[in-house]
Amino acid sequence: MARYRVVGINFDHMHMGDLLRRVCAHPDAEVVGVWHHEPDKPREVMDRLKLPHDLIFADWRQCIEQTKPDMAVLCPSTATHGKWTCNVAEYGIHIVVEKPFAATLAEADAMIAAVNKPGQRLAINWPLAWYPPHRTTKRLIDQGAIGRVINIHYYDGNRGPLMHKMDKLEVTSEQLMQEKKRSWFYKKSEGGGALLDYLGYGVTLGTWFNNGKKPIEVTCAVDQPPGLEVDEHAITVARYDTGLSKFETRWGTFSDPWTNQPQPKCGFVVCGSEGTISSYDYEDHIRVQDKKCPEGRDVPVDKLQSPNADPIDHVLHCISHDLPIEGPLSPAVCRIGQQIVDTAYRSAQGKRTLSLMD
Repeated sequence: MARYRVVGINFDHMHMGDLLRRVCAHPDAEVVGVWHHEPDKPREVMDRLKLPHDLIFADWRQCIEQTKPDMAVLCPSTATHGKWTCNVAEYGIHIVVEKPFAATLAEADAMIAAVNKPGQRLAINWPLAWYPPHRTTKRLIDQGAIGRVINIHYYDGNRGPLMHKMDKLEVTSEQLMQEKKRSWFYKKSEGGGALLDYLGYGVTLGTWFNNGKKPIEVTCAVDQPPGLEVDEHAITVARYDTGLSKFETRWGTFSDPWTNQPQPKCGFVVCGSEGTISSYDYEDHIRVQDKKCPEGRDVPVDKLQSPNADPIDHVLHCISHDLPIEGPLSPAVCRIGQQIVDTAYRSAQGKRTLSLMD
């Protein structure tokens, strides 16, 4: 019998399948139950993971009460992260919420407050945090390779959230049109839009690179596509005491970065007082420029190993060794990211620069 029992609650985000696969692959964990308000979604995931359909529950409370899990993985729509975290937190189990943190800072604070039982942990997973280039970049920053971080330039996204399902399986054009009309990704009330979907990635990992530093003020502009409630493209400029950093989010890149890197490339460029690092998604190297090598050199990315091989591996390690959740999964770092996201969202609505929200 596995040491840790895990349930999956709410399959709104297609990343649930990826996270449950990590549970299945972990030697000390097993999936003991799942729930979603539309049963077809978990059935498809369970089939791909070769898990029996009798693990699918018709009621989320029964799923938790009957399976008695140690941890729940949550993948609800952005606007309901607070609701589902508070619901599940009542049971005193550990919680992993798939990105983003929340739709608002108030909801993020409610989530932090709800996970309050002794030893109970909350982790917010950002898949970008497990890309070897970005992990390698953080290691080199901490080692002083580029001195003090001054500016961060981030560009990321994909062809759109409805272009693929679990395991990056592509959908047909007919499926895309049907989904775009009904998907929460394109509903303002559900926290849809490229800004809320992708900005948290950039500013949370940016805060991690910056060792927790906060910006002073934020300016954001979004596109206004006709016929849509939400944005598909946003540019956020954050002013720090060291200068300006830029975070750009895009649904509608020419290609998906996991297939062919679009131009601009998806990822980060971190500028420091003593050098620069370019760290692009899915690449097998990062490029470092410093005084010893101003022309730049390629550095192979680190191989991720346990206890930092993936989010499930990391969180279960923290639980088993009574360690706090750290880095970009920690509520403390994610809260700063949420402050920036909130400020950017309001800045875009008001079309003006705002001081960092709190």
